[in-house]
Amino acid sequence: MTTALKSIRENAKQIHAKILKRQKPSMRMPIRALNNVRYRPKEGFLEISNRKKERTLTVGTVKTFAQTLRMMALSKNLIETDDIASKREAYYISKNWREAAFHEQPESDTVMDDIEAMLGVNREQLGFIPEEKGGEVAGKLIVVDKDTDTGKTLKIDCTRFGSGAYSIPIAVEHLGFESKAKFILAIETAGMFQRLVKHNYWKRANCILISMGGVPTRACRRFIRRLSDELNIPVYAFVDGDPYGICNIYRTLKVGSGNAAHMNKFFCVPCSRFLGVTPQDILDYDLPTHELKPVDIKRAEDALKNDPFIKHHKPWQEALAQMLQLGQRVEQQAFAKHGLNYVIDTYLPDKLGATKKFLP
Repeated sequence: MTTALKSIRENAKQIHAKILKRQKPSMRMPIRALNNVRYRPKEGFLEISNRKKERTLTVGTVKTFAQTLRMMALSKNLIETDDIASKREAYYISKNWREAAFHEQPESDTVMDDIEAMLGVNREQLGFIPEEKGGEVAGKLIVVDKDTDTGKTLKIDCTRFGSGAYSIPIAVEHLGFESKAKFILAIETAGMFQRLVKHNYWKRANCILISMGGVPTRACRRFIRRLSDELNIPVYAFVDGDPYGICNIYRTLKVGSGNAAHMNKFFCVPCSRFLGVTPQDILDYDLPTHELKPVDIKRAEDALKNDPFIKHHKPWQEALAQMLQLGQRVEQQAFAKHGLNYVIDTYLPDKLGATKKFLP
């Protein structure tokens, strides 16, 4: 019996026992918010604190309580039949639950996340999968997978996709890896990833290139984490030099998010370091920029005030303060001012020659 299935049954038994005793059944789950999160430098990720919320069956909570139980029942069925349902499919399945049906998907997503936190397992173990792609990979890596029909081992060479790339699957726990690469370069934008693939940068630098496509999905982060752990090689993040790239994309990759702090230890990559683009790069490389928008300023100021990771690292406080002082943000593609391949010929070699100077 899987851990997820065992947890579902144990919680169902507790609720059933309370009902038989004519007591109000309840469920307790962690509060998923940044103010209930602490940064543990030694472990390297944002961790959920001990504040919890209790969902007791009352007239006011009967619908949410019923939806939670129905979602747990759906998960139990998925696990027992070895099936999966996307988050969108789970929302539409609820349309058969009469009064317990969800009106909008954000409602079903929230209940799904609550169950995940309450049971202490990730939603992939519960049979629920995201709609988003997991990311793309190119370079010095062989992914060891299995043929779903025959069960035979498949070795997928990520150097042999031509102008394309290997797509990270939603489930990555069963994969194996073979590589002699020196490092992993996790890239924010598809455009920069494609430029590096087009010019076989992975061959020149002996590395693995991974396109995150913005804030990396859980599958992408888990894939990078497993690569880093099993190959014992560093991970360098290359994102836009703006508050979103730093405080959302990079921070989520490295230490996880406040909303998913109950699962961060599985999905973050604590060993990752920030290659760039940094505020100082704007000056050092004479890069064209854009003025910070009000939303950028707010995000940076909020991070300085409230983000446990930023508050722990003085270099990040100084970098964000410098960005606010400059009043400018910069994109990865800004290096094209000096030539389309300047980033390959000059910027990346410069940076990789001084990794000890990378922001934490």
